[in-house]
Amino acid sequence: MQTKWQHAVTIVLSLLAVFSKALTAVVQTQQTVLAAVGEDAEVSCQLLKTKDVLQVTWQKISPDVETNVATYSKYYGQRVNDGFTDKVGFIYTGLQNCSIVIRNVTYEDEAFYHCLFNTYPEGSLTGKPYLRVYKLHEPVVDVRESNSTEEWVVSCSATGRPAPTVTLSVSQQDLSFSQYNTVSVSNTNATFTVTTTAVLSGSRNNSTQVGCAARVLSAPHREVMVTIPEVQQTSDHEYDSTVIIVSAVVPVLVLGCVILLVTVRLKEKDKQRDHEKSKTPQKSTNKMDGNQTPLIKMESEEIRQRTPNNSSPTNDPIKPPSRAARKLEL
Repeated sequence: MQTKWQHAVTIVLSLLAVFSKALTAVVQTQQTVLAAVGEDAEVSCQLLKTKDVLQVTWQKISPDVETNVATYSKYYGQRVNDGFTDKVGFIYTGLQNCSIVIRNVTYEDEAFYHCLFNTYPEGSLTGKPYLRVYKLHEPVVDVRESNSTEEWVVSCSATGRPAPTVTLSVSQQDLSFSQYNTVSVSNTNATFTVTTTAVLSGSRNNSTQVGCAARVLSAPHREVMVTIPEVQQTSDHEYDSTVIIVSAVVPVLVLGCVILLVTVRLKEKDKQRDHEKSKTPQKSTNKMDGNQTPLIKMESEEIRQRTPNNSSPTNDPIKPPSRAARKLEL
């Protein structure tokens, strides 16, 4: 039983010895490499102590996936594996110091890129830099006047991934920001739009500028400076001129509206009168007692009295007998 424990202790001590040797040969590298979408990212590793290195191997370590990207050795030179020929290239090749570039990075390139210095007899000495890909658009600043005097509302928006940090600044020292408000909105393309709004108070000069800086992680920030727009002050003379112009123009406009309204009303009445007149029938002024004029009626009466009626003998009146006839009858 004691022998088994001794054997186990020996193994542990051996592993500790190997681990201590690995610690003495530290690989110097940048733990996190930041690169914006579309840029090129450089990843490098260097041994702090000279070792007998046979080959340097670069690997991409994604979740559950480990892929050899490229290798360099003294005998075989530079080799980039299939699937990475358009993405990865060597910047500097050496068995103690080696660098690669990842071109036109995208979010799919975000991963650990291990550099393995294969030494003899220690084994592999590994550096584990991580490539972090980000996106940051130029911020947009808006300045507008507040309801109160000597106050301006300053708003700045920036879009990026991960969510950017937005900071406001002013060039004039006696001006100050207050009433900060920050809102973050998640976009459909996995980016975030952060908007910071604040009230700028104080008496400013004509060259006062406000700035907005947007930053993602520890990447270089992007900043925009704008000049506060001029506030148009109206003098007494300009005010009096404006009042005179308005006083002269308004009556003319009112008179024109009245004339236009009266004209429209008259036209409507004329149309209504014509419409009613077209519906009323016209009476003839030359008809009386049917279809005859007085003159024609008198002439017709005279002709009727002169003309004997032969068609109805029974209708002739009985004339009294003359005096001679009465004597004969006696």
